[in-house]
Amino acid sequence: MLSRSKRLEELAVEGDEPTFGSESRLVEAFEGLRPRTSLEAYGIVVITLMTTAILAAPLLASDPIDQDLSVALTNPTVDHWLGTDNLGRDIWSRILYGGRNSLLIGVFVILIAGTIGVVYGAISGFVGGVVDGIMMRVVDIFLSFPAIMLALLISAALGPKIRTVIIAIAAAWWPFYARLIRGQVIVIKQREYVTASRALGAGPMRNLFMTVLPNSFGVMKTILILDIGYAILAGSTLSFLGLGVSLPTPEWGVMIREALQFPNAWWMVLSPGIALMLFVSAMNFAGGVATRSVHETHSR
Repeated sequence: MLSRSKRLEELAVEGDEPTFGSESRLVEAFEGLRPRTSLEAYGIVVITLMTTAILAAPLLASDPIDQDLSVALTNPTVDHWLGTDNLGRDIWSRILYGGRNSLLIGVFVILIAGTIGVVYGAISGFVGGVVDGIMMRVVDIFLSFPAIMLALLISAALGPKIRTVIIAIAAAWWPFYARLIRGQVIVIKQREYVTASRALGAGPMRNLFMTVLPNSFGVMKTILILDIGYAILAGSTLSFLGLGVSLPTPEWGVMIREALQFPNAWWMVLSPGIALMLFVSAMNFAGGVATRSVHETHSR
């Protein structure tokens, strides 16, 4: 979580200036997304390759639940590139299908937590006054619990399912997004173009969602993209602790937990561990592109 906090600090800028559609700005936006270091290029390439393989799992691998005890705990071979587990299930297939579940968790956590946090924080910051004070006290209550502990409690109460993992992490993360977007909205609503929009007859809700929020979202969208990797890691952590995805459903965290029962079968723990490390690290390295794009937008 330390690197995630550093990203939040780096992106804690005042807010976006009003943007207007133009070809030159579109070109500038695409130029800003070009990788400029080898690590950024590595991140983009790894994410592209892994995501493509994960989505194409039905074409590249067999059923991850099919068992063949005659080849149980087999070393990596031509027939089984990454070996087999204790029930003869193909590790390569389980990595790809497990990646689909991990990616599903990461994307839906960000969609749910981001939507709730952005709407809640935007309303709080825009309305201000007593309403803002009350709404932020609710956020403070959630933030008083460590995020991972809150996710563990919710997951333990609801039972080990993919849906449970998504709900648990989203419930623990939305207050971070709410507080961040609130600060952006408080700054943006003071800008002259917002006052002009109000003078032209725009109502409060139209002003918030059509003028203030779009110009407050530059930093937020970058953080949401970066946090997909952290959401995948958090989901794998819950599964590893037995409070997330349950067997026989493949998922990287639960695969690592299962592999610890067979210390001599090194390929069982190595494969999902490397897959998780590659994806999360690639998201962080590729995040440098998004972070720089936001800073360059503000500098212009």
